Amino acid sequence: MTTRRMTVGQALIEFLAQQWTVDRDADGTEIRERTIPGVFGIFGHGNVAGVGQALKQLHAEQPALMPYYQARNEQAMVHQAVGYARMHRRRGTYASTASVGPGASNMLTAAALATANRLPALLLPSDTFATRVADPVLQQLEQPHDIGITVNDAFRPLSRFFDRVQRPEQLFSIALAAMRVLTDPAETGAVTISLPEDVQAEALDVPLEFLQPREWRIRRPLPERDAIAAAVEAIRAARRPLIVAGGGVLYSGAEEQLRTFVEATGIPVATSQAGGGALPWDHPQYLGGAGATGSLAANRLAAEADLVIGIGTRYSDFTSASRTAFQHPKVRFLNINVAAFDAYKHGTQLPLIADAREALMSLTAELAGERVAVEYAERIATENAEWDALVDGAFEPSGRELPGQPEIVGAVQRASDPRDVIVQAAGSLPGDLHKLWRVRDPLGYHVEYAFSCMGYEIAGGLGAKRGLLAMGDDRDVIVMVGDGSYLMLNTELVTAVAEGIKIIVVLIQNHGYASIGHLSETVGSERFGTKYRAYDAESLSFQGEERLPVDLAMNARSYGMDVLEVQPGATAIVDLQAAVATAKASSGSTFIHINSDPHVYAPDGAGWWDVPVAEVSTVVSTQRARAAYEQRVKAQRPLLG
Repeated sequence: MTTRRMTVGQALIEFLAQQWTVDRDADGTEIRERTIPGVFGIFGHGNVAGVGQALKQLHAEQPALMPYYQARNEQAMVHQAVGYARMHRRRGTYASTASVGPGASNMLTAAALATANRLPALLLPSDTFATRVADPVLQQLEQPHDIGITVNDAFRPLSRFFDRVQRPEQLFSIALAAMRVLTDPAETGAVTISLPEDVQAEALDVPLEFLQPREWRIRRPLPERDAIAAAVEAIRAARRPLIVAGGGVLYSGAEEQLRTFVEATGIPVATSQAGGGALPWDHPQYLGGAGATGSLAANRLAAEADLVIGIGTRYSDFTSASRTAFQHPKVRFLNINVAAFDAYKHGTQLPLIADAREALMSLTAELAGERVAVEYAERIATENAEWDALVDGAFEPSGRELPGQPEIVGAVQRASDPRDVIVQAAGSLPGDLHKLWRVRDPLGYHVEYAFSCMGYEIAGGLGAKRGLLAMGDDRDVIVMVGDGSYLMLNTELVTAVAEGIKIIVVLIQNHGYASIGHLSETVGSERFGTKYRAYDAESLSFQGEERLPVDLAMNARSYGMDVLEVQPGATAIVDLQAAVATAKASSGSTFIHINSDPHVYAPDGAGWWDVPVAEVSTVVSTQRARAAYEQRVKAQRPLLG
């Protein structure tokens, strides 16, 4: 057996450079792309002499084989990897290397985000010495009850795969097992290989076959015959079927098959946050978002649906409106999902464990000639027309000095192109976008709402843009973010400037947490602690009216961004639309700042979200909120169907 003498770091990096994902699109054309096209890294003593040295050496010998990219924050570099993976429909992602202790633990939040979203990310956190020869080393966490525990053990519950390379010889089996999980659509998420800093630099004899190109074919399981038969029977028996399309539709590349299926059957479609783009907004069968942040059209029909066909959805509480959305007394669930865990949700007896694209093609063939009743089709059209009119009204400029968020969304929508990508994650914007944004492209709606992580937006948007550029696609990525999320994590603007990667950031200045402020009102807490105000030593609170003298536009300008400031006034919305057009015409990254009135809300979609209210309280507003809560919670159902 021919071998090469290499360090563990060198062997791992060269191995990753030779991994390829292979898939096929709907017409059978083969797609082959790098599984790991590059490595993000922030170096410290834990990885500079191991993985860092390996990247340097490979760069000197073959610069294009495994490119290295700087990041400014460890959490943000994993967010970039997730944004990239979503654009590539889970076929590719980045690796992220961090140093020992705080560098590694900074990636924990992002690991949870990747796993919650079922999106692949490869994490390479450095670990303390396997030999323990110098314990405790700088940045080492010590636990007297278990000396073997390190910070990196916190990745175990957050990762779909976790292992630690304690000895160089373990690298081969660990690396192969990690790639299997990373490329499996039913198992993917955060994949973590913990690398002790001494082991990274140790040498071993590496078989050349370990370093040869290796292909990982995406599994697209076909539906089983009996499961298809049961599904067909259920659909034929249904009088008011409704599809809830999730991210699995897009990751499977099944949007055309979904369109074909619903045009043949007339069954309407509502989407989860991850499923935005599964159908274009103006398709006759598309009702809009489902659930707590959904449209009135979708939620009215969901309440009457006797069969809910979930395709590639996790059924989060927002999608099910905390299990109040589906009110038909005999509602049943037909769940199509590549993961059995999700296919069996809501106690269904109709799980269809299969790839979404394959399942839809089978169902379309089996249901030839079947179509919803004329009166149901008319109801779909009526509800859609009513909701579209409400959105049109919400988008209309009000002329107020401080515009509301709905009209801000409308201005950005009007200035954007049909294939542009909108990116968001947390606060009130995901809800407004789910209701209002008119998605015109399968990849055009990028809202991270499984973990809904404040601070994902800019880094995730940068990763999305990387993903598009890797496919030769230079469409614009527009990140919409509130000041709360912006202050959580904004430093990857420096990365965008450093690499000349164009993104457009629209920052909505609310002077506080707009979403939680609104929620605080509904639960009777009167926006306590949600405003950005100067601390009042007399009242011992931040509830005064003195706003902080924070200039976020200046902050972005200091990073090297081009900045456009929309001034308050009657023409603010017109000016915002012009600013977005200017940003789109630019070749560089642009930051657009606009002030808003956080008390202006999108049209009500009749959805509800279960946030328990204090059962007893001396605060009158909380008492009232509890009474309202007790009425709403009565609509919850176990949904065992």
